[in-house]
Amino acid sequence: MSTAPDARKRVMMHPQVQTYWYELDCGFQQVAEVFEECVYEALTAFSRPQVKAYLEAARVLGKLGRGPEPMLAFLEEWPSVVAATKDDPLPSVMDFVRAMQKSPNGPAIAPFLQTLAAVARRLPSLAQLNGYLDVARDLMVRTTGSIHGFHQTIPSPGLPEFFAQAPRLVELLTLQGLKNWAEYGIKNHGHHPERQQEYFKLASPDSRAVLQRERHGTLFHDVERKLDLTLRALWNDPEMLVPYSTAFDEIRQPVPYYDKLGMRVPDVYDDAHGPLGTVSGIDRYRAVLAHMVGHRRWSTPQIADNWSPFQRMAVEFFEDARIDTLLLREYPGLARTFLALHPKPIEDACDPETTSCLRHRLAMLSRAFIDPQHGYRDAALNEFVARFHARLDEGTGAMAELALAYVAKTRRQSDQLAKVHFDDTVIGYRDDNRQLWQFIEEGDEEEAFDEPRQLQKNDEPQGLPPRHYPEWDYQSQTYRPDWVSLYEALHPAGNPAKIDRLLAKHDALAKRLKRLLDLLKPQDKVRIRYQEEGSELDLDVALRSLIDFKSGTTPDPRINMSHKTSGRDIAVLLLLDLSESLNEKTPKGDQTILELSQEAVSLLAWAIEHLGDPFAIGGFHSDTRHQVRYQHIKGFSERWNDDVKARLAAMEAGWSTRMGAALRHAGHYLGTRQADKKLLLILTDGRPSDVDTPDERALSEDARQAVRELDQKGVFPYCISLDPRADEYVADIFGRSYTVIDNIQRLPERLPELFMALRK
Repeated sequence: MSTAPDARKRVMMHPQVQTYWYELDCGFQQVAEVFEECVYEALTAFSRPQVKAYLEAARVLGKLGRGPEPMLAFLEEWPSVVAATKDDPLPSVMDFVRAMQKSPNGPAIAPFLQTLAAVARRLPSLAQLNGYLDVARDLMVRTTGSIHGFHQTIPSPGLPEFFAQAPRLVELLTLQGLKNWAEYGIKNHGHHPERQQEYFKLASPDSRAVLQRERHGTLFHDVERKLDLTLRALWNDPEMLVPYSTAFDEIRQPVPYYDKLGMRVPDVYDDAHGPLGTVSGIDRYRAVLAHMVGHRRWSTPQIADNWSPFQRMAVEFFEDARIDTLLLREYPGLARTFLALHPKPIEDACDPETTSCLRHRLAMLSRAFIDPQHGYRDAALNEFVARFHARLDEGTGAMAELALAYVAKTRRQSDQLAKVHFDDTVIGYRDDNRQLWQFIEEGDEEEAFDEPRQLQKNDEPQGLPPRHYPEWDYQSQTYRPDWVSLYEALHPAGNPAKIDRLLAKHDALAKRLKRLLDLLKPQDKVRIRYQEEGSELDLDVALRSLIDFKSGTTPDPRINMSHKTSGRDIAVLLLLDLSESLNEKTPKGDQTILELSQEAVSLLAWAIEHLGDPFAIGGFHSDTRHQVRYQHIKGFSERWNDDVKARLAAMEAGWSTRMGAALRHAGHYLGTRQADKKLLLILTDGRPSDVDTPDERALSEDARQAVRELDQKGVFPYCISLDPRADEYVADIFGRSYTVIDNIQRLPERLPELFMALRK
């Protein structure tokens, strides 16, 4: 491990970033190498106090004695956690970290922090994330072993496995389902370490069976995009949707509501079964959103300081029914959903002698407002139904007058009784109406309007944040979410004359390639004649039309012509492996593999430029999963000029070959191109490997999975390997899409020829 001053010497930082680095007081070289990018991302996303808290938390993690992993995971993942929750979960997260550090479960801190961002994206609110922490804390406390029941000395066998599987679990389960699933594992396998590990690894049959049992309902995350499109398409309301958890509120379940931060809806809805049929979970979401949109359109806040709770409740019932009626007027198809979700109280179900029946009467009235076939016989109810429809378009104030009149006319002494009739009075798709009320004096009621948040402007320098990519775990056949941090940058420049000298060295080969290229090039375009509008004038037709005009004959107006491409439109991205092994000498010993690669890439770039195909060049290497460096050498929009040659001349080799993340990143850029064929050429001299992965098969399997992902996106990957032993592994990764060049000295000749063959 290097000391802090040594780390500062080896890594050049912006002066302002170096100030933060000294505050971090860190001696890990791995952290120093990525610290600048992480700080720039934090400065972009956080206020100054948040940045200070972020660095302080990272400093604490670096002093735990757990190596650089917890600090690296925190620095890389925390901005994503805050962005997902749109809040500050740092105190609760650090409290849990300290609890693990004080127990024998310190080694679980790194996997906890590594998967936290993926969990937060699935549980995107502070309350939900705290619920997840409560489940994890309960698991830790109840499965950590002790000697003679006094001191905890045996770490929880299932806790690290739980954190590893947490992103997958929160995708499949609600918080309540996750709690039930963990509870089953603790109760049945809490005293058997091996079975506990299998259970929380999702490797045992009962673990998967309980998971399937708890997997029910429509999860908000699964339908979030559909709901957002519904809001925009039907209601022209692009409001943000924020889920809340229903798992840990057993006494009083939360109710949907909206405020200045967005529309708050439950994280899951089960299908609703009633006498009018079944309403699916997504239709329940749609009903909730429609009702809230109606309030946002047509409701106006009322001054509530001098009204009693009973009066306000009556106004809310009347206004809710008015909103539903206006919605049904605009979209009559909502009637089936509203009537199926709205309870229909039995008229004589409440005894007014012993029970407060005000809620019961208001629920019947609400049903009668939207259901012409309600069948209620009460005279006062039917009178106010008629008055309601007569004043429907007069606004919220008119509904308040009707509500107060109804309460005054139907009031009974028993309405003050403590025993209240609640059966069939809860209308689940309606919000809690907090925005329907204004209070002149602050603090009169439970919640007034939220104070507007002051967003602090950040004057700090902004940098390019890391990209996080998953990695395939072939043993569990699942992805490790956000496992790899990839940093991209423009490659430094060198002397472009070096590339010109390399091209001059292969002048004879370039001339031979040019003859082949000239045979391909004319086939690209075909003339389309007799066009009224075109790219250029067709002289033959134009002269004929002029002669006709001079002769008094009607001329042919189709005097232009255009062109179309008859060949295939192709976009190419050349991805170069820049690992340390490229510094090795070739068998003849006169050049390094890197120098030969520069010659070959220069000839290939010259050839593609001659054909006019859009192409880009990138390079990559890695130093553990925390640092995959992707260098942009040429972009699709750049020409083959001295700027590109200068970057190519400055290529250097170092570190390792974590190929999967580089393939996914290159495929991200290539996939956005508009082309018939998208070709990704990978030039490498060895199998995927990295210093933090002793299992040499693991990264090969990840690269294989990345190739499959590219195939599904319409990107054609093709590997050109310079490793004489590549036949042992390259087919497993790329199938038949590869070529092994045993004679490295022929690389400058073979690479352009391979491209022209693939182009056909």
